[in-house]
This record gives sequence, C-alpha cells and structure tokens, in this order.
Amino acid sequence: MAATASAAPIYPLLSSSPRSSIPESLTLVVSQHRVSSKDSTLQHCAKISRRRDFIGGIALLAALWREPLASEAREVEVGSYLPPFPSDPSFVVFKASPKDTPALRAGNVEPYEFILPATWKQARVANILSGNYCQPKCAEPWVEVKFEDENQGKIQVVASPLIRLTNKPNATIEDIGSPEKLIASLGPFVTGNTFDQDELLETSIEKKGDQTYYTYVLETPFALTGSHNLAKATAKGSTVILFVASANDKQWPSSQKTLKAMLDSFQV
Repeated sequence: MAATASAAPIYPLLSSSPRSSIPESLTLVVSQHRVSSKDSTLQHCAKISRRRDFIGGIALLAALWREPLASEAREVEVGSYLPPFPSDPSFVVFKASPKDTPALRAGNVEPYEFILPATWKQARVANILSGNYCQPKCAEPWVEVKFEDENQGKIQVVASPLIRLTNKPNATIEDIGSPEKLIASLGPFVTGNTFDQDELLETSIEKKGDQTYYTYVLETPFALTGSHNLAKATAKGSTVILFVASANDKQWPSSQKTLKAMLDSFQV
C-alpha cells in the first residue's frame, strides 16, 4: 500500500512562533506610527523600517511555503510495502488508488501504475503542489506522487486538466495535437521552470490497447528537475497524465536504464 502524499500545514508554525522570534524592527514600526506627522525625519525612518519588515515578512513566508527538503520527505523503502514486479523482483509495482491522492479521491484522475526499484522512497508533495486545495476543479496542473533515490534520480506524476489544453470533452491525446504541441504546453511541468524546443531530443508514439502515449527524451541543462528528463503522457477522462523521470549528470550514466524501464512501464 502506497503512503499518501501530503505536506504538513504551515499554520501551526505561524501560530506557535515564540514571542522572541518577532523582529525588533516590528516594535520600531509600531512606535513610529505614533510619531507626529510634523516630524518628517521620523516619518522617513518609519518608512524605511516598514519596508525592511515587509521584505523580511516575504522571506519568512517563502521559507514556510517551501517544498519539504529531501531529507525531511523521505520515508521507508517502497520494497517494504509494495508488491514485487513478477518478472524482476528488484522492482516493485505502484498502483495508484483513491486513497493515494486528492485527485484520485475526487475522481479527477484515472488510476495509473508503474514499476520502480524496491530501494526507492516515496517523497512528500507540498500541499500547494498537490491539488488538494483546488479539487475537484483545478485550473492548473498539479503533482500526484513523487518517488526518489539520491543515487538514481526521481520520478513524479503530474496531472493537467484537459480543459487547459483543449475544449473538447473526454479528448484523446491525438485530439490535443502532436507530441511537439503537447510538450510545448507541459514542458515547464517536466523541467520545473522553463522549456525550450531545442531541449527536445526525441519523441515517439506508442499504442497500448485503446490508449495512446507520447514519449519524450529531453536534455535540459537548466531544469530544476535535472539535466536529463524522460517523459510520457496520455489523456484519459478529464485529465492529461504526465510521468516524468529525472536525473542529474552524476546520476544519469548509471541510472538511465532504470529510469527508462520505469518510464516504459507507466500506464493509465
């Protein structure tokens, strides 16, 4: 059984902050609000202090909203709770079910599955990225699940509302357009930041029963996810599901075969 991807709420952090953590400059701002408007010098100092506290507040919120560090997110090895892959026991099978993510519980995503090495660990998905706050009607893509291994790389499943890509209900991936057109829209969700068509090395189309999959090989030197990315996408129901396997330059030489096996196994 897969662990539910979740993130701890930030509100307890805000409410339980010790009194000593309040910036001294905040007291200065309060005091300066009492200064007579006739004293332009003190008014100027107050403006500077307020600006400094505002910037400090932004930094604090950024720290609280950040995604959990890898060291905070790692759980037990998936081999301890997922069933082995019959043809290769070094891999296990992850089959997503409604108890795994908010979108699956809401019925916005069809169940999907893939294999991964038994030594990998599931990572938490920050609440702001999970789609938990916008189900059942999310306007932007969200992250379903994430798994990682510090020596081999990481994978994640991203779901995008179909309406973001086409107005045709229950469209197939072919209805949306060519592989190049689809990756132009979803590329930033592969890389974690930006996407350039020059980073696309290969595309292919695969049929599994009635389902069509677009597969991509990307070299992304500026990506937050890693300098090497493999992706596979399909459309079903009201969403497009994107599987992304990523590695940095150090991980790629030894892990590319494993990442490709995981990518090939992905199906909805």
